[in-house]
Amino acid sequence: MTISLDTVYAVSEDVVAREIEGEIIIVPLVAGIGDLEDELFTLNETGKAIWEKLDGRCSLGEVIADLAAEYLAEPGEIETDVLGLVQELTRRRMLVAV
Repeated sequence: MTISLDTVYAVSEDVVAREIEGEIIIVPLVAGIGDLEDELFTLNETGKAIWEKLDGRCSLGEVIADLAAEYLAEPGEIETDVLGLVQELTRRRMLVAV
């Protein structure tokens, strides 16, 4: 699966996410989402910052630029984290391309 910086991603309608004690908990609503071993998926602070930007309106390139400006980090560093998380979450069908 190829992840493109021009693509816009949004949270799948097959999951619900809630913030609990500073972490994002993603809960599948249908069978076959995520892993067989894990029914819940948890995002740390970095994952949470990325997740909150994946709103179905901004391309991944825009998400990376926003995060780089917000955290005063190099876009290349941010890009690696964003692409890794988006690839994992699309593989698990928790994110979808819009």
